Amino acid sequence: MTIQPAAVSIRARADRRYIRPHDRSQRFVLVELSAPPATQSRRRPPVNLAFVIDRSGSMSGQKLELAKQAVIDGIGRLDDQDRFTVVAYDDEVRVVVESTTADGTARRDAIDAIRGIDSGGSTNLSGGWLTGCEQVAARLQKEAVNRALLLTDGLANKGITDHGELTHHAAELRARGISTTTFGVGRDFDENLLQAMADAGGGHFYFIADAAQIRDHIASEVGETLEVVARDVALDVTVAEGIRVEAISSQQIVPGVQRARVLVGDLVADQVMEVVLRLTFPYGELGRETRVIVGLDGQDERLTWTYADDVSNDAQVRDREVDRAVARQFAARARQEAVLRNRAGDFIHARWALDATSKRIRRYANQDPELRDLVDVLERESEEYAAPVAPMALKSMHFASANLARSRDSMGRSIKR
Repeated sequence: MTIQPAAVSIRARADRRYIRPHDRSQRFVLVELSAPPATQSRRRPPVNLAFVIDRSGSMSGQKLELAKQAVIDGIGRLDDQDRFTVVAYDDEVRVVVESTTADGTARRDAIDAIRGIDSGGSTNLSGGWLTGCEQVAARLQKEAVNRALLLTDGLANKGITDHGELTHHAAELRARGISTTTFGVGRDFDENLLQAMADAGGGHFYFIADAAQIRDHIASEVGETLEVVARDVALDVTVAEGIRVEAISSQQIVPGVQRARVLVGDLVADQVMEVVLRLTFPYGELGRETRVIVGLDGQDERLTWTYADDVSNDAQVRDREVDRAVARQFAARARQEAVLRNRAGDFIHARWALDATSKRIRRYANQDPELRDLVDVLERESEEYAAPVAPMALKSMHFASANLARSRDSMGRSIKR
């Protein structure tokens, strides 16, 4: 039976509609995506998962036991159309369960193999992850959600350790149809690396502050893979000559000549997502119009701007929903910058990142209550980041900011209607 692609609805709106003829005006576009509900008439795509478990010495005890049970639970949710593999790694890599169809026998046999995983030495994160991806690639299914789920509580200190190289591999695997989701446990892993791998790899990142949450987070991610209704969603943005397009939300953008492609990834049933674009316009003639088309699966949203005088530009009405979405994205960026600076002991620039963003938002907030509240929160956080912040608090701030920027809730789950 052929899996029919689900229709994702799209709505695009601009913050303002006038631009200046003698300036490189910047304007913002909010693209709102809504995935359809799951229906009995539409069969879900199969999944092809690699569960990749860190079994280094720091995972010994409760963390490893909870991780193993979480994987057993996840496999238990699969059915005969799905596939799975289990890989465990410390300084060495072991394929615990070769890629197999998730029939009843395979699921039962996997339980004893997973329970036999014990803790070992250091952390060859790249070796474990790439081995899991190889297992998925060996049985790659075009219509399936092909994904590696990588869990770790430590730093990559064996194999490939360079962040740029690991992120590059994640992007290449995504291009081949294999996404990467990452889970960081506790205080000692590198959230910037795991976030970058998930972003480049088209998956998700989860911060697990308490080992007791391991099962919940893995269950959430497996559940989402089983609810995918639209795969590899991408927006096509067609612009007039001279207009530059950037994504200020977290999605990757592939530039082209008068055309850009925004890689959104998989969407689950009833999911809603925001994509925020920044457009920079060339100089133009007073009164001339210019246009941008945002397209998705045959749906086109056409937006028009007019070159107007300064009086008209200064007096134009703003779309507050777009302003709020833009402010949320810049606030998320500022918070992640503050986390990096604070951790490095650079408290002056940690404050500056938050202060500069709060001042920027204040300039156009006027009496909007949501924008004014955001300014107040950023100003309070600026005071907090003027001194050392506890490592776990920094990780929590990073995770909260990442979720805000990616239209996900406080636990890292998709937001639904």
